[in-house]
Amino acid sequence: MNIILLGAPGAGKGTQATKLVDKYQIPHISTGDIFRYNIKNQTPIGVVAKSYIDKGQLVPDEVTVEIVKQRLNEKDVEVGYLLDGFPRNIFQAEELDKFATIDKVIDISVNLDKLLKRITGRRVCSKCGESYHVDTLNGVTTCSRCGADLIQRADDNEATVEKRLTVYKEQTAPLIDYYKKAGKLVTVDGDKAIDEVFNSIVEILG
Repeated sequence: MNIILLGAPGAGKGTQATKLVDKYQIPHISTGDIFRYNIKNQTPIGVVAKSYIDKGQLVPDEVTVEIVKQRLNEKDVEVGYLLDGFPRNIFQAEELDKFATIDKVIDISVNLDKLLKRITGRRVCSKCGESYHVDTLNGVTTCSRCGADLIQRADDNEATVEKRLTVYKEQTAPLIDYYKKAGKLVTVDGDKAIDEVFNSIVEILG
């Protein structure tokens, strides 16, 4: 089962990815994690990616595609995988189609006006990356999974979030139509409670 999770920043992709990976025992493939791994281990593609990041530039689509392609050649993906954060635009989706077969694309749909409050209130575990929100933490400042401190990501401030939502609308939102035409898109209501969203996705996947 090869799945793509779509949704605007703050739609709950990370939370749902964690739950889906636990249930289906498939690897969670996040482009951010792949970049960090390759940069840390100074792989050839990691060195190329770092050269752009160090200059404050976006990593070109071609480099991102290559780094995902290499990841999907590893043995653990034979049972399936969950792609999160890729593809980000039509070019990446078209390139992905050349070396991978996607079974389902789950779009977690949330009203964009609600996402600003959701993201700026987000707190993540500094160790395991588990995600929380100040509205439900009741003053708790440590992770319920591993006990590490919760932090606010540097880019979860209002100005940066507004910019990220604009980029999403311009680049990533067109993927909804792309996968709809391919007959692979299913939309779930991301405004519902976390477990309700999860149950909706599980029902779709069967």
